[in-house]
Amino acid sequence: MNAPICTAKFKLTNRVENQAGFTLTFEPVTSGSPENNQFFKYTPWGKLELGTINAEAANGFFVGGEYLLPFVPAD
Repeated sequence: MNAPICTAKFKLTNRVENQAGFTLTFEPVTSGSPENNQFFKYTPWGKLELGTINAEAANGFFVGGEYLLPFVPAD
């Protein structure tokens, strides 16, 4: 596996259970600590929305929690 091109930090802002499973919404971390300020220099703007039917996976994410997302080429 290749090394990440970059790593971004996202915060879970919303977790919703619905008929299809769960929708998880993440937004980039932009401030709050020197580390977050550093990540924001390289983190894209926007939001990330993921869906899952796996309750155990969805429950592993906590609203307000911060998560690293490495971007690795898929060869």
